[in-house]
Formats: sequence, structure tokens, C-alpha cells
Amino acid sequence: MNKLRQRSASPVKVKLMDTATAPIRKFSISKAHKAQTNLSKKIILEDKLPEKINLVAGVDIAYAGELAIGAVAVLDYESLELLESQTATCRVKLPYIPTLLSFREIPSAVACIRRLKLQPDVFLADGQGVAHPYRCGFASHLGLAIGKPTIGVAKSRLIGKPTEIGEEVFLVENGKIIGSVVTTKEDSKPVYVSVGHLMSLETAIKIAKHCVCNSRIPEPLLRAHKIASKERDLQKT
Repeated sequence: MNKLRQRSASPVKVKLMDTATAPIRKFSISKAHKAQTNLSKKIILEDKLPEKINLVAGVDIAYAGELAIGAVAVLDYESLELLESQTATCRVKLPYIPTLLSFREIPSAVACIRRLKLQPDVFLADGQGVAHPYRCGFASHLGLAIGKPTIGVAKSRLIGKPTEIGEEVFLVENGKIIGSVVTTKEDSKPVYVSVGHLMSLETAIKIAKHCVCNSRIPEPLLRAHKIASKERDLQKT
């Protein structure tokens, strides 16, 4: 049996992370936007992936009151079989602020990823990558935080004008391609794919499409969403 498949695929509960319990007394939106702009300059838009991708992961966050539940699901890249999953629960430090979602979600996302026994080659994040007003959405912020290739797969468009170029529809902002409008399933709404970190847009689109099964949402993200939602429901009981 492949050693990778000997790992349990059951979600692992994680105690509330003490490092995320202290509230932020002062939070400057302008400074946070400046931080995003500075971080965006560190994003690498070139392929830094292994020659063969073996493991792909999806990351999603669910909320139960003041708690953020991060979930990561690791799948075999070829079969899309679930091999491992982890969760981590943190107290929410910030309210929802448009364009600053990553500051709210990074703590629980990083916490659950750190608990993984398997090491994914690439992570799909439920959110924007560089298709963001400050060019550093959740997927990009996450990629920089963990030093791994990441892809932003969002269910809605934040910025960029859908523009047909050849046979593809891209998101164009100020004359620059920042993402792609990807129809993953016929007669379904598209998803919005953008580079998170350490890859090209072409590769990000290819990986996102490869990971689609029966839903318009790529399977790693769908699994992570279900795991996070289940843990959220347990927190409420």
C-alpha cells in the first residue's frame, strides 16, 4: 500500500489556539492596506512547483460566533482521494472588513496547516490571490506565510473586468491580466482563479481545472469546506 494512504483521513480536532485569543486593541485599516501592498511585492508569479505534483490541499474557514475554524484537506493529486485533514480553532481577532479578509483568516489557516503530517505540493485557498485591490488576497497572504505555492479560487469577483482573450476569459485591471474566469462545470457559475504565490496563472488554472470532480468547486476546497462546516456545527452544540 502506498505509504501516503496509510494516514487517517478523519478530521482531527484541535484545541483552541492560545496564540489567537488576545484581541487587537487598535487596528489601522490604512496600515493593513499598506502591509498588503508591501507583501504583494514579495509574491512570485513563476512556477516553483516540483516536476510532478503528488499532493494537493484545500484550505477553508468557517465561523461559529467569535470562533474561526480553519480546515485543510490533503488529497492525492491524481485520484483526488482524501489522505489527511486537520482543523484548528482560533478566536476571531477582527470583524469582517472588505479587502482585509486575510488578516481575519490567516491565524486558523496557518494553525491547521502546521498540524499536517503530509506536506502538500500546492494549496488551493477559498479566496482571492493577486486578483485583489492591493494585489494580496487571502491566497497570496497564505502562500507568503507558509512559503508554499498557493492558488486563489473565489466564488465571486472582487476586481478586474472579464475579458475574452483567445479561448479564455481573463480578469483585466488597468490593462494587466490579474486572474481568470474559469467555467469548471457546464451550466454552472464560474470560479475566479488567480495566482496566490510561487506559480504562473497558466499553471494555477490548469491545477484548478484538474481538481474538479462533480462540483464547480475544486475537490480539495469542497472537502475542506465540508470539514470546516462539520467542526463549526460541533462547536455550536
